[in-house]
Amino acid sequence: MMFSLQQQQAVITGAGSGIGKAIAETFARQGAVIHVVEINEEHAKQTVESIEADGGKAVYHICDVSDQDQVAAVFGQIGHIDILVNSAGVAHVGTAANTSAEDFERVFNVNVKGTYNCLHQAIPQFMRQGGGVILNIASIAALVGIPDRFAYSMSKGAVYAMTLSVARDYLQQGIRCNSISPARVHTPFVDGFLAKHYPGKEKEMFAKLSATQPIGRMAETREVAAMALYLCSKEASFISGNDYPIDGGFIKLNN
Repeated sequence: MMFSLQQQQAVITGAGSGIGKAIAETFARQGAVIHVVEINEEHAKQTVESIEADGGKAVYHICDVSDQDQVAAVFGQIGHIDILVNSAGVAHVGTAANTSAEDFERVFNVNVKGTYNCLHQAIPQFMRQGGGVILNIASIAALVGIPDRFAYSMSKGAVYAMTLSVARDYLQQGIRCNSISPARVHTPFVDGFLAKHYPGKEKEMFAKLSATQPIGRMAETREVAAMALYLCSKEASFISGNDYPIDGGFIKLNN
């Protein structure tokens, strides 16, 4: 079977919802044992239950990825891993002028420090094992200017840069590291954002946001998960140090 992950131990952060959940469910269907690393226990349980209902194997670990001690404890508990997907992240709307220090630090701590904390634990384990696969979830905000996304763009730019650095540093140790840069993806966050900021106009604003991408719609989480599956499978064994936009033509066609 192509893209098989049979008997692979996959750690997926932020797998309680959105892109992380879709990746966890997709990997489980391909035979991986999923370790859901999530701060929200209810969401973590729901992902595990969804995977088990589909015949897969999963366990969850409650963890704030911005806390290095918590991350170290979770990775110590898991032990052997084959795949790390850094999907945990938070969003923020604002410019450099109106982003507060508290909001900037919150985004940095989860998106940047959280990714670092997991890399810091996983890479030594991969080196002891003779290799492993890392996939970071970046964003088109790391590659092009997006209005009102100052802190978020900062954080995803850092994720992109860390991807390249890790790929270069550990290529000879059998560790592959790539990233995916999605454009707008229809997730529960989008629905919550519209409900909060545009009550009664959710459908209208959803259509407007969708239309900003040349393809005319937002991505679905399963589409991002399919790309993730390829990059973490043996079929992608010749790929490292690359970022893959999944953007509906946003970067190159949005003239």
